[in-house]
Amino acid sequence: MREHYDFSKMKGRKNPFVKYLKQPITMRMDRDTVSYFKGMAEESGIPYQTLINLYLRDCAAHHRKLEMKWTA
Repeated sequence: MREHYDFSKMKGRKNPFVKYLKQPITMRMDRDTVSYFKGMAEESGIPYQTLINLYLRDCAAHHRKLEMKWTA
């Protein structure tokens, strides 16, 4: 290996895959929900975090909105 590399003549370009990167977040979910997705993960062989991401992505793609009615 060389001791010094000259990068001054290199042409830089943006990463074309940056739009596919995932953003780490912290989310609090109840145990029943996590258990449900972990059960699905065992059946399908897909990690449960990936299943949750796929479900949320599908909701976003189809503009699904949660309809809730609070009782007094």
